[in-house]
Amino acid sequence: MRTLCVIPARYASTRLPGKPLADICGRPMISRVYDRVKKAERLDDVVVATDDERIVEAVEKHGGKAIMTRKDHPTGTDRLAEVATRYADAELIINVQGDEPLIAPSVIDGLVGAFDDDKELSMATVMTEITDEDEAKNPNNVKVVTDKNGYALYFSRSLLPYPRIAGKAKVHKHIGIYAYRRDFLLKYAKLAPTPLEEAESLEQLRALENGYKIKVIETKEKFVGVDTAEDLAKVNEIYSKMNL
Repeated sequence: MRTLCVIPARYASTRLPGKPLADICGRPMISRVYDRVKKAERLDDVVVATDDERIVEAVEKHGGKAIMTRKDHPTGTDRLAEVATRYADAELIINVQGDEPLIAPSVIDGLVGAFDDDKELSMATVMTEITDEDEAKNPNNVKVVTDKNGYALYFSRSLLPYPRIAGKAKVHKHIGIYAYRRDFLLKYAKLAPTPLEEAESLEQLRALENGYKIKVIETKEKFVGVDTAEDLAKVNEIYSKMNL
């Protein structure tokens, strides 16, 4: 399958305005994300999708590829679908958020691999185990539970599952990287918002509420997404030790 990775990057951010251009050891965050994604072996193309010329300029200055998209998209999926309409030859679309500067290339390749032997699979994502109690209770960390075959049962900002009997089930954090077959993505973007999606403010619940399956790949990799100034400081500290 021809695979395209799209990195959505909005300039506006409630908690960290101008987040894609935030400095990480001398480079804009969006260029750090782009570099990590480019190391994946199973991608045919990578493009940043943004609503701001400053982000386009930063990406192109770094030698990357970026395109402007509409500013009025209500969700990230809508922005992704707009890009998909411009790449008719892309059979698989990978969505890596522009605030994941520590994304592991191997995780991207693993996500692509989930589609190799499953012609019916429409959508997939990633999870990792949470072992810290405070992290598990943090509503900014989305949790996911799956069935025995690795398909999502539910995503929530609440602690999930509730440990009525301690140690009986692990807690998993959802990592916001997705893979979609192109045709499904275009159909998914046209679906109306659903009650659980709006209650949790989690767009992936729209797929589950409409009866679609989401495969969830588990990884032992740990990620630090940048949502706050504290996250940014933590990522800078990590990068300073990586000597990149």
